[in-house]
Amino acid sequence: MKSSFYWGLGLVFGLLFSCADSPEVKPEVLDIAMQTELVRFDLEFDRAQESEIPKLKTKYPRLFPQQYPDSFWVAKKRDTLLQALAREVQAAFPDFTQQEEELNLLFKHIKYYFSDFQAPTIFTVISEVDYKDPVLWAGDQMSIGLDNYLGADHPFYEGIPLYISANMKSDQIVADVANLASRAYVPPARNRSFLGQMLYHGKLLYLQTLLMPLESESTLMGYSDAQYQWATENEMDIWRYFVEREVLYDTNPKLLNQFINPAPFSKFYLEIDNESPGRIGRYMGLQMVKAFAENTDSSLAEILTTPADQLYQQSKYKPKK
Repeated sequence: MKSSFYWGLGLVFGLLFSCADSPEVKPEVLDIAMQTELVRFDLEFDRAQESEIPKLKTKYPRLFPQQYPDSFWVAKKRDTLLQALAREVQAAFPDFTQQEEELNLLFKHIKYYFSDFQAPTIFTVISEVDYKDPVLWAGDQMSIGLDNYLGADHPFYEGIPLYISANMKSDQIVADVANLASRAYVPPARNRSFLGQMLYHGKLLYLQTLLMPLESESTLMGYSDAQYQWATENEMDIWRYFVEREVLYDTNPKLLNQFINPAPFSKFYLEIDNESPGRIGRYMGLQMVKAFAENTDSSLAEILTTPADQLYQQSKYKPKK
């Protein structure tokens, strides 16, 4: 970090000035004292000698589960695939200052909306491409597997479905952290209906738009610009499909795979399927939550906790034509 101090300082001021000029970032947020502690553990582990592993275990005990002996970690250091991953990560992230400042701004927003929030210490790690859980958060520590963000077309991602690898890029890191943070403040859906699931994910996305006001909804959803445009242009037809087929209150779990869970496309079982992005139900849920926020005087806490049926009714949601 110190070697890039001046570059980082310029980035800090640039970020703050851009935030100050933006109507989306509240001055009160920028005034919050927040200093993110980040440890490039991936570099420390890679550069450590095998004889220094006991010292690392003492320094970072929670990163070394007790059931694994030193020989386990020595084998990790000698693993040629992990060595290759470490080289790729170092090439992609020679400096982490930009992401650190973006995370700091995210944490300021969380603190603004949730006063009890305490920022975790962040550890960058090599996760052996654990793309299902690229970010882990437990108590006061968070780990970010940087090998999950090397770029959508990286050779190491060969064999991973394209709809997943498309978001394995550096600008998705902070959005993934925001998604994980949101789950701590949005109660799990008690309503098993399709509507309940749509609105649960809609609440998560709505909160993320508040925590990352400088980011586009498409990025927060993991959509390309073209996918987001498709969702916007077809919103009315999608809603008509849901209403006419009476799926809103259906509890069939197949609907989750069709419209909520990650997938290459949404499954209407129509000719438009291949054109549609996956997880379209989440997009629709966000639109309903936004309508509820606009049409009521509800606080953020009320928006996040209002039952699905009540939120839907009071939202007066009307899809865009």
